[in-house]
Amino acid sequence: MKDECLTNPSPLTPRPQSLIPNPSSPMSTIIKASDRNRAIQGVAFNFDDMAEKARQYLEQVRAEAAKMLAAARRKAQQEAARAEAEGRRAGEAAAAEIVERQLARQLTTLMPALRQAVVAIEHAKQAWLCHWEKSAIHVAAAIAGRLVRRELTAHPEIALESIRQALELAAGSTEIRLHLQPADYQTLRPQVDALVREISALGPLEVIADPQVSPGGCRVETRFGVIDQQLEAQLARIEEELA
Repeated sequence: MKDECLTNPSPLTPRPQSLIPNPSSPMSTIIKASDRNRAIQGVAFNFDDMAEKARQYLEQVRAEAAKMLAAARRKAQQEAARAEAEGRRAGEAAAAEIVERQLARQLTTLMPALRQAVVAIEHAKQAWLCHWEKSAIHVAAAIAGRLVRRELTAHPEIALESIRQALELAAGSTEIRLHLQPADYQTLRPQVDALVREISALGPLEVIADPQVSPGGCRVETRFGVIDQQLEAQLARIEEELA
C-alpha cells in the first residue's frame, strides 16, 4: 500500500522535480530571460507611476500644509490682535478706574479747601463792594461839597436857611450861643439879627464870630448839646447814612 502511494501520487502532490525547467537547458534560459525583461519593465513602469503619484501627493500635502500654516498664522494674528485690543481696552478701563479713584481722593481732600476758598472769595467780594461803595459815596460827597461851597460863595444868603434850622432846633433852651464864620456874619448881619430877635423872645441868645466855623455854616451850642450845621458835618452825616 505504501508502495502504491509512492508510485501513484495524488493530484495535490507536487510535481516531480523532472518537470521543473532545468536552468542548464537552452529553452529554459530563453524563457527566463524573456520573463525577466517583462517583469523588469512592469516593475519600472509601476515605480515611475508610483513616484509621480507620490510627488503629486507630496505637492498636495505641501499645499495643504501651506494653507493650514497660513490659516494658523491668520488665526494667530487675529487672536493676537483681539487679545491686544482686549488688553488695550482692559488697560484703558483699569487706567480710567485708577484715575477716577485718584480724582475722587483728591476731590475729597480738596473740597473743604475749595469751599473755604469760595467763602473767602465771597467775603472778599462783599468787602470790596462795601469799600467801593464807601469810596463812591465819599467821592460823591466831596463833589457835592465843592458845588455847595461854590454856590455859597456866589450866594451867601443860602447859609440863612441852615442858621434858621439850627436855631429852631435849639428853641426852648435857656442858653443859646450861635457861632458864625466872621465873614458870613458881616455879610448876613441884618438877616441874622432879625432871626436872633425872633428866637431871643424864647430865651437868651448870643452870636459869636468864630473863625473855626467854615464859610456858609454855623454851630449852635446849648445846655443839652451842639447842633453842627457846617457843610463838612452835614456831608459826613449823609455819608454815614448812605454807607
